[in-house]
Amino acid sequence: MNELLRAISGDGYVRCTAVATRELTERAREIHDLTPVMTAALGRALAATAIIGESLKDDGASVTVRINGGGPAGSIICVSDSAGNVRGYAQNSDVELPLKVNGKLDVGGAVGSNGMLTVVRDLGAGEPYVGSVALVSGEIAEDFTAYFAESEQTPTACALGVLVDVDRAVAAAGGYVVSLLPGAPVELADVLERNVRDTGAVTSVLNGGDAEELINRVMAGLEPRVLERKSIEYRCYCSRERVLEVVSGIGEDELRDIREKGEPIEVTCQFCDAVYSIAPEELAGKTE
Repeated sequence: MNELLRAISGDGYVRCTAVATRELTERAREIHDLTPVMTAALGRALAATAIIGESLKDDGASVTVRINGGGPAGSIICVSDSAGNVRGYAQNSDVELPLKVNGKLDVGGAVGSNGMLTVVRDLGAGEPYVGSVALVSGEIAEDFTAYFAESEQTPTACALGVLVDVDRAVAAAGGYVVSLLPGAPVELADVLERNVRDTGAVTSVLNGGDAEELINRVMAGLEPRVLERKSIEYRCYCSRERVLEVVSGIGEDELRDIREKGEPIEVTCQFCDAVYSIAPEELAGKTE
């Protein structure tokens, strides 16, 4: 089950959000026919985006994450609503790379580290808030840790992981973000650092465990209290109406050319690969 949990320590100085996202990551893999390294890259980004999106709270708010490090993966785009439901795609889904010397998937090699991580928070009113940070490694978790440190100005650790099985299916996926809140005693930083180190790889916990187990390990000894638990999913909001709206904005000359040819055009959603066939008559009057 895909789920997101928010928790706080007994003293109120540490907060943690954890997600288990195996099913939605597998859904993304199937939709986009991802290679193992791209499953890991997109899966990590989806988990982090869900955590940020859920923090927005307001209905109608959303967050868009763009990662481009100059690597063969190209751009990775993820979007979450305020409930933590996500969708995403990678510009190049078929990237194959040799495993690293430690036997791990080379996500950093696929993404690259010569670029930016950009987060756009749209609260539904006014101008969106845009924050960017230079990529640290392209491994994504380290890059989000740098983003949180710069954007929230609080000590934060982010860990993300995707375990891909030999048949390329997703065996485990998810992650967490844990932060010290203002006023926290300095010794809590040492406690969290030790807990994060002892927790180890996210997928080692989630391969048989769940998001609550992640929280219990990261917040060991801090009397964690779960504030909220919710199901999340891979969710695309595309529709024929939205596609028509987008197509209608391509320009008068292009629309006129489509109508004159009299042939339907096909539009594919980048997030879910749904294909919409738009008949010329559906565009009639759009420029008139």
